[in-house]
Amino acid sequence: MDLLFLSMTSAVLALVVAALLAFRVTRQAAHNPYAEEIAAFLPRMREISRAIQEGALAFLQREYSALIPFVVLVTVVLAVFIDPRSAVCYVSGALLSALAGFLGMNIAVRSNWITTAHALRGLDPALRIAFSGGAVMGLTVVGLGILGVAALYALFRDIQVVTAFGFGASSIALFARVGGGIYTKAADVGADLVGKVEAGIPEDDPRNPAVIADNVGDNVGDVAGMGADLFESFVGSIIAAIAIAAGVATGRGFRDPYALLPLLIAAAGVVSSVIGILFVRVREGAGFTALLWALRRGIFAASALVVLLSWAIVRGLGVSVYAFWAIVTGLLAGIIIGLATEYFTSYAYRPTRYIAEQSQTGPATTILSGLAVGMQSTLIPVLTVSAGIVIAFLMGERIQPGFGFYGVAIAAVGMLSTLGITLSTDAYGPIADNAGGIAEQAHLPPEVRERTDALDSLGNTTAATGKGFAIGSAALTALALMAAYAHTAQLSTVSILDYRVLTGLIVGAVLPFLFSSYALRAVGKAAFAVVHEVRRQFREIPGIMEGTARPDYARCVDLVTRDALREMVIPGTIAVLAPLVVGFLLGREAIGGLLVGSIATGFLLAVMMANAGGAWDNAKKYIEAGHLGGKRSDAHRASVIGDTVGDPFKDTAGPSMNILLKLMAIVSLVFTPLFQRIPPLLG
Repeated sequence: MDLLFLSMTSAVLALVVAALLAFRVTRQAAHNPYAEEIAAFLPRMREISRAIQEGALAFLQREYSALIPFVVLVTVVLAVFIDPRSAVCYVSGALLSALAGFLGMNIAVRSNWITTAHALRGLDPALRIAFSGGAVMGLTVVGLGILGVAALYALFRDIQVVTAFGFGASSIALFARVGGGIYTKAADVGADLVGKVEAGIPEDDPRNPAVIADNVGDNVGDVAGMGADLFESFVGSIIAAIAIAAGVATGRGFRDPYALLPLLIAAAGVVSSVIGILFVRVREGAGFTALLWALRRGIFAASALVVLLSWAIVRGLGVSVYAFWAIVTGLLAGIIIGLATEYFTSYAYRPTRYIAEQSQTGPATTILSGLAVGMQSTLIPVLTVSAGIVIAFLMGERIQPGFGFYGVAIAAVGMLSTLGITLSTDAYGPIADNAGGIAEQAHLPPEVRERTDALDSLGNTTAATGKGFAIGSAALTALALMAAYAHTAQLSTVSILDYRVLTGLIVGAVLPFLFSSYALRAVGKAAFAVVHEVRRQFREIPGIMEGTARPDYARCVDLVTRDALREMVIPGTIAVLAPLVVGFLLGREAIGGLLVGSIATGFLLAVMMANAGGAWDNAKKYIEAGHLGGKRSDAHRASVIGDTVGDPFKDTAGPSMNILLKLMAIVSLVFTPLFQRIPPLLG
């Protein structure tokens, strides 16, 4: 119990530091040191920021309201058919995930105009405010995640019951990631198609009726959505490792040191992330590389400290040193995937520049080259995860025979141990992006926009690497949850020649494609509505293009919110019902095949779409930086179309694969007792 209390103490530390950072940001809003210098711009800056806040929080409120019936239904099902304690854990997971999203996004949308104001003085103060806003999200996620798992494990002393906490987190993640992804890209695509392509006005131009919806989308997709996604991965990896250790391999149950190790490694990650955050600062006049290294310095410092603390924890618990090497394997795999993602998506490297060059011959070659780069980019992440699985599995077997998948699960915990700071760098991106939009819409001096553009470019890179990290961690977490399911369902071996397994495998392989098709179609439908609304306003409200009349921003925000919430229902239903239908029809073995098939194709599809979209985006930015004819050239117009195709790839369909893989695995794990009691209809 003392060790569980120690992990809960680290969670409290994360929440206290998050509260201090939130206070720092909100205090700057109330007592801005640059108020006199920006007095002429301040009313407009605050007005824009307030519109973004209202739109983002209205979306969350409507999303959570729509989720209440679903959460109540699942709670009743768990209480009646599984275990009332599972129902308690499910509700706890849903509430804490929703709370993390609300708190993180609430601060993020308050940090944007303050970042713009600090950009008057220089890059470092602006970077520190934006990063502080992002760090609130990162630390809140890890703090609430550890606190929830540790407290429920201490209360119920039964990890099978606590798996429902992960299911609750997955439920919120599903709707936050998919709904948020549909929202952000429908607004973005609609704003770009009419504003940039048809009307020829710049990005973030206040004359565009969809510009506020676009700014809101950055927050609901890349702050609340990403946070819920990684909250799910974080708690899922911890639960999977505890389930394998406490339930199967050792038989020592609740007090098993191997069961407590994941929580202690996560606690070490909290301390390391808090210290790593202190390393993030930059000198005035810094270029892109210096800005990037400012964030990397914090991540590398946190990673090094996690390694040292993990060694001390392993030795202190008296567990095998091979557990330490499995943790390090996961940590290194996460870093390699992030660097590989950066190589394929940053315009500092050849793949993205190749797409930009292909844009000179039109949109068709832009799209073809982007797809080619996306497909090629799958190799390094797949080899990295595969090598990580092999090494971690062998380390687990060295601990004791039958412990192989514990090694994989603890490697996933290692990969996610520095989530406090890695998620901070992800959540920083939308704040910097919004800051640039506010500078443009409030007509601040050019030097302010130059600084916010530098921060935004950094945010685009961290967002791309963050997506790669999220996908890699989702694959490892889903695999660990699948292993926990196999142990709990008593599937010692699964034969590929078993017709039930083969059927499940094929069905699982097709689900990511079906899920992606609905996600992409949803973006297309919602964007179609935005395009018509923006065209209508340009046509019916005189003076918008001249800047003498104000567009109806709220109409676009409401339109996208409504469509995003409506269109996320079918993908969500597929993710929840697929394992239940397969399990009740064909049995536990078929579910094993379903999970393997979905992980194999879903991981590849997620990497391909995320990296292709990121490369298209940065190819456009490379041209906008003055290369290959610059803005308004034929190459630029082609690259805008490529970016428009890539947006739903990288921000909707690709990231939603993470949720699909983990949610199906956790649903299978939670409902295992039911599958064991009820014989399959066709098995």
